[in-house]
Amino acid sequence: MEHRVGDPDFVVIGHITKPHGTRGEVYVWPLTDHPDSTFEPEASFRLSDADGEAPDPGVSPLTVSSVRPYRRGFLVCFHGVVDRDAADLLRNRYLLRSFDQTEPLEEGEIFYHQLLGLRVVTAEGLEVGRIKEVYGLKPADLLEVEGPDGAHLIPFTRQVILHWSVDEGTMVIDPPKGLLEL
Repeated sequence: MEHRVGDPDFVVIGHITKPHGTRGEVYVWPLTDHPDSTFEPEASFRLSDADGEAPDPGVSPLTVSSVRPYRRGFLVCFHGVVDRDAADLLRNRYLLRSFDQTEPLEEGEIFYHQLLGLRVVTAEGLEVGRIKEVYGLKPADLLEVEGPDGAHLIPFTRQVILHWSVDEGTMVIDPPKGLLEL
């Protein structure tokens, strides 16, 4: 689920939503498929700039001092963040990890950022367009594909996606009848 930001060397792995309590703890919403191995003591992350596009050059890396599961995320303390005021400065910022520190992909997996820009064609060779955005939704992620006939939302499921090749820059789909007419 990780996705790259404006700086190609980093991926977003979490979102700090708000402080929790008075001792510097923050609530982190995980944005990774491997939260348990990502959010652990002594893990080091960069804090995004205000736009969430690159590491903030004015902030040193943050190192986790403690972490515990809480609801659907984690309560995290970072070394040097000792009170609510310091934690509040981290509010609504993204945590970034160096791309080379991400978990390796399993067979049949792809990073979201690798999908962006892929040329989408049907099994019959009909040009659909290029992937413009990926929306992480339930029960299936959606690919926004913009092409000569306008924009299409394509479910990212095994029933629709036949295969892709990052090296060739293509994705082949078998859309259900009527999907491309929406």
